[in-house]
Amino acid sequence: MADTNEPRRTLILTGASRGIGHATVKRFSSAGWRVITCSRHAFPEDCPWEAGPEDHIQVDLADEANTRDAISEMKDRLKADGGVLNALVNNAAISPKGPEGQRLGTIDTNVTDWRYVFQVNFFGPIMLARGLLDELKAAQGSVVNVTSIAGSRVHPFAGAAYATSKAALAALTREMASDFGPLGIRVNSISPGEIETSILSPGTEKLVSQIPLRRLGASEEVAKAIYFFCTEASSYVTGANLHVNGGQHV
Repeated sequence: MADTNEPRRTLILTGASRGIGHATVKRFSSAGWRVITCSRHAFPEDCPWEAGPEDHIQVDLADEANTRDAISEMKDRLKADGGVLNALVNNAAISPKGPEGQRLGTIDTNVTDWRYVFQVNFFGPIMLARGLLDELKAAQGSVVNVTSIAGSRVHPFAGAAYATSKAALAALTREMASDFGPLGIRVNSISPGEIETSILSPGTEKLVSQIPLRRLGASEEVAKAIYFFCTEASSYVTGANLHVNGGQHV
């Protein structure tokens, strides 16, 4: 429920079009936040979200120049709220597969794919955080990087490039927490496990027996954890990584 006595808070969210990103939009919007969504795709005409294309930015994080242009547009959009950004959530990520949808390991992932994955999953987040530093500082805001259970162990479906990029993002979170902390900006990460979305890899349901809670997670459950890191409930938490995986890592 939104607090009408507080000024409107603003979130910039990448990878907003589906799954965890879509659930995050709904969670923050229901609390009265302005959500500026970012994805590779234009705003869909049939989307019922009332904010519409006015709060959507089309950006290809794999393109460094396009990312810089998008950051400039974000800064312009934020002027409506006094140039203040309360939260940045780096959720966008890619995980290329083989011709038959198979996992790509260290031997069969070509260098072009390695660079492509790291540009989106790793360099994109730090470019956005640095580019929006002034706006985050003005709000004493929060950055949340969405990593993955694959970043800390070999995964049967997530490829090597994806996994190592997520491990790097977790390390980046710690470095950012140290560097951004003196500016009043908190930086944390969420590490989801097996989350039930429309793009689950075939065979994911077989992993349920390895999860203590004996079920897949819901996108809404990850969104709630992201929301926690962006609010006063976590005001003295920075540099942390929260596992949202039903106990799978134990």
